[in-house]
Amino acid sequence: MTEISSMIITHSKASITDIENAWHGTVEDLLRRLHSNELVHECMVLMTCNRVEVYVVSPKGSKVLFEYTKKMGVPERILEFNDHGESLVHLMRVACGLESMIVGEDQILGQVKDLYHIARDVGVTGKVLDTAFDKVIHVGKRVRSETRINKGSVSIGSAAIDLAEDVIGTLSGKTVVVIGAGTMGSLVAHALAHKDVSAIYVANRTIERAEELAEELNGIAVQYDDRDQYIARSDVVISATSAPHAVLTAEMLQQITEGRDKDLLLIDIATPRDIEESVSDLPNVLLYNIDGLKKISDRNLQKRMHEVARVEKIIEEEYELLKLQYKRQRADNIIASLYNQIEGLRIRERERAVNRLSAKHTLGDFERSVLDDLTHAITNKVLAEPTKTLRNAAAEDDIDFLDATAALFKLDKKRY
Repeated sequence: MTEISSMIITHSKASITDIENAWHGTVEDLLRRLHSNELVHECMVLMTCNRVEVYVVSPKGSKVLFEYTKKMGVPERILEFNDHGESLVHLMRVACGLESMIVGEDQILGQVKDLYHIARDVGVTGKVLDTAFDKVIHVGKRVRSETRINKGSVSIGSAAIDLAEDVIGTLSGKTVVVIGAGTMGSLVAHALAHKDVSAIYVANRTIERAEELAEELNGIAVQYDDRDQYIARSDVVISATSAPHAVLTAEMLQQITEGRDKDLLLIDIATPRDIEESVSDLPNVLLYNIDGLKKISDRNLQKRMHEVARVEKIIEEEYELLKLQYKRQRADNIIASLYNQIEGLRIRERERAVNRLSAKHTLGDFERSVLDDLTHAITNKVLAEPTKTLRNAAAEDDIDFLDATAALFKLDKKRY
């Protein structure tokens, strides 16, 4: 069986610019270009903002990947090359979130699934990669089901949403105002998009940026100077601007909340702060700032890190099962080749017998059926013990025995 080789470029060694320069064109273009190489039997590409990983099934995998990096002009300092076993373990770690910048994050598993489906739809995967990615996706799901590696937010943006739910119970049906459409505001808004809120209002000094973010989230962009009227009828306000001064003062919020009979939750995740500390003295106003959120984030990250050993144990178990699965496939492939060869011989000899008998006697369907059953039975009985022996040899990594069998029966080595 031809094995997997991989080339890995990740955030651990490479900058964002390095990663962006490591590939050109669409994923489909890259897959077709790789697969056009006569040495590549199967291929798969995993590309995210933090990684470019190329997997090939090839008898000359290292050569193929080295030539690819040379053509792309990828600097050696950011490269990592893995053999079959290393590639499989790395893929499992990726799917489980252990190789992510935020340990245990969920998004990567969906990205692995989506990119594998693209490769499969393009028609560049086969038995080797299909087996690997079926297992990798299974491991990613199992880890998230049996451990707490993905529990609890670990970024300030997502922690703000968790905090809001802790304070008011649920965000379902609530109205939320996000002030600031930069990096942090964008993270907050995207986390909100999955919370079934009644409405998301995005206020930003540059209305075009507010409109872009609101369109992504099916939210509503509002003029920055009009934010007070939306805050007045909202349940939660999350402020994340880059302003050098407070954008919400106690005086402003006193006017906004005058006559209000329900709590207004304010979460300030800006540095420096967007909301004056004194607003917490106002009735029906609850204020939380970034210091409290960092504690939540750090605590959740520590909880995740405690789960790493459990995740690695699962990966170890599943990797052993995957190795056994590949061994069985290797035996099954050579057995299938052997059966195909013998089946061809059986059919030829059966027809020869039918022709000889037909020259002397008229043969009906019953006689033909008897001959067919007889030759089938002989074939199966002759190959029964060799089948067991080949499977045992594969399980014990007796490659010499498999090679000898292939040579003895002149089987195509590419098929196993």
